[in-house]
Amino acid sequence: MRLFTLDETGKMFPYNEIRFKEENREADLETILDNNPEYFFESSRILMIGRQITTNLNSCIDLLGIDGSGNTVVIELKRDKTPRETIAQLLEYASFVENLNYTQLDEIFQNYLGEAIGLEAYHQQFFQNANDTGVSFNKCTKLIIVAQKITAEIKQTAYYLRKQGLDIYCFEFRYFTSKTGEKILTNDMIVGNEESIRREVQSASLPKIDEPQFRKSLDRDGLRVFDKISNFAKNHRLFFRWGSKGFSLNMELENSFVGLFFGYPPHSVFKQSIYTGFEEIRKKVYDPENIVDFYRSKLESLGYFIKAQTNIKWMIDSEYQEERVENFLVIVEQVISRIKTHGLQIRSDS
Repeated sequence: MRLFTLDETGKMFPYNEIRFKEENREADLETILDNNPEYFFESSRILMIGRQITTNLNSCIDLLGIDGSGNTVVIELKRDKTPRETIAQLLEYASFVENLNYTQLDEIFQNYLGEAIGLEAYHQQFFQNANDTGVSFNKCTKLIIVAQKITAEIKQTAYYLRKQGLDIYCFEFRYFTSKTGEKILTNDMIVGNEESIRREVQSASLPKIDEPQFRKSLDRDGLRVFDKISNFAKNHRLFFRWGSKGFSLNMELENSFVGLFFGYPPHSVFKQSIYTGFEEIRKKVYDPENIVDFYRSKLESLGYFIKAQTNIKWMIDSEYQEERVENFLVIVEQVISRIKTHGLQIRSDS
């Protein structure tokens, strides 16, 4: 395949195909796949949940994802390994991943995202599943090899494994540059298009945003809500923890902290919204259901918080109303008081 660009006169200028690693580090391909899975895996949208995950054998999985049905997706980038090493490594990863339960997947995801939001809630929002749609995580595992050249040996072995019932795919990409510095990536599914066995079937973190970046991403109404929350935090000695998409507002308690709620900007998978932090309360606070029931009932009584699986959310998509923010923060203040009274499940000195 040759690629050309046309100038204003119609003259063609070729893009030069080169080896990806001549101009890029190996980690750059991970980043491209991590940020753009929908363009590589068009037939199955993938939520990335982990990167460079250490297995029980001290090897590292390049990328780990989840598809819309909750199946795990292991992505291996073939660098300078032999075909046998690539296949053996991928099967080793599969043997590790298939034994991960939801709690372990959730921990990997939260470490990767840098936020305390649960995998189940994020998955539901990412794939726009109905609130009552149950997903059983890690029923099956999909295996994907990505390389600039899928060798005949890998292709033949992958076909064999598919015939044996293993859900394995191979993608080949090509990398082009022009004299003006433009870069183009193409990709093609080499193994996996055939219909023979079609079936349903510690992580590095994303870079965190900070307060200036978050404020810049908000619309006018969202910014006014955040300003009220920021002042509330200062007055009550609360603190923000910044993740890759948004923030959690936290209180200190017995040398630990408890997340009270989460905030997200318009471009995030949650849109511009406030999400409750029931999981954090359940995980850390003594007698949590008493507090969660109070928190939920009070917010639902406001009329603008809606169900979001196990949590509830406030979509900030209408004109700013100061009364709404103040009513919300009064309830948060009451929840803080109750958490202080109940204390933590496990004392810091135990």
